[in-house]
Amino acid sequence: MIQNTSRPSPQRIVKRDGESPDIIRLGDPHSPWRDLYHLLLTISWPGFVIILLLAYLLINGAFALAYWLGKDAIANADPNSFLDAFFFSVQTMASIGYGAMYPQTDYGNWLVVIESFVGLLFIAMATGMIFARFSVPTARILFSNYALIAPFNGLPCLMFRTANKRRNRILEAQLWVTLVRDEFTKEGDLFRRFYDLELIRAHTPLFALTWTAMHPVNENSPLYGATPESLRRDHAEIIVIITGIDENLSQTIHARHSFVADEVLWNFRFKDVLGWTKDGRRAINFNNFDEVYRIDPENGYALTQEPFEDTASSKSVLVRRGKNSE
Repeated sequence: MIQNTSRPSPQRIVKRDGESPDIIRLGDPHSPWRDLYHLLLTISWPGFVIILLLAYLLINGAFALAYWLGKDAIANADPNSFLDAFFFSVQTMASIGYGAMYPQTDYGNWLVVIESFVGLLFIAMATGMIFARFSVPTARILFSNYALIAPFNGLPCLMFRTANKRRNRILEAQLWVTLVRDEFTKEGDLFRRFYDLELIRAHTPLFALTWTAMHPVNENSPLYGATPESLRRDHAEIIVIITGIDENLSQTIHARHSFVADEVLWNFRFKDVLGWTKDGRRAINFNNFDEVYRIDPENGYALTQEPFEDTASSKSVLVRRGKNSE
């Protein structure tokens, strides 16, 4: 029988920044170069620029070699100079046409025709790829550093915070929360199980402020009976995915996050973040977004939280107690 304590801690499914970890694919015959479009969309900007530059130099180098082999194909160029042929190729592909060098043979003219066509395709594809990378919609969603388990209306609840970092609204926002943990069958086989966690409110028509997601830990919850030790033993991870429609782009955006066992705090509660200024404007104190305080697990009571100051206007903000979500 395989023992839980002897297993190495698995890699997170979702990193804290929302990115997916690199997964080693042993024996996978698929090469990323067979899916070049997806590779160019997902690679980092420095990597994309380097690939684009190398392709540009390679194409011009190939045509420069063809011009150089033609010897007298270019007027006013040294027939023994590869650099002259390379610079003429760059001018031809970019349609610069300084006039100092030009093709003077049929061989050179046909090469110019071919390079002009190849250059047209290359510039069109490079422009399209750059536009596609810029046009991919992105979300700026803030997640709390910790998920909490604390009493709510007499029942323990799993809670975490999200907030829209942009000064716009996300329409038809939805949250999906999944618990992932190791389990063994009666035969001793190890499985990584996924359980959907039902939220008190998993949908909001307008996501503009903050949102405290809550999952009641009752008899129907996969977390029922769990302890900090059992979550660590089972290498538990809570995956959060939020989707919605950006009102400015009218496109679907998404963000993801996860909490591992050590990022789940028991018998803590979030400090309040929502309130109003003295002149009646709504305010969010992001300084308290990740702030938590310990509570009595028996009654859920804690010390009264102090009001915070609106540093932008130096007007005190009256915090609305008990409302952590929009």
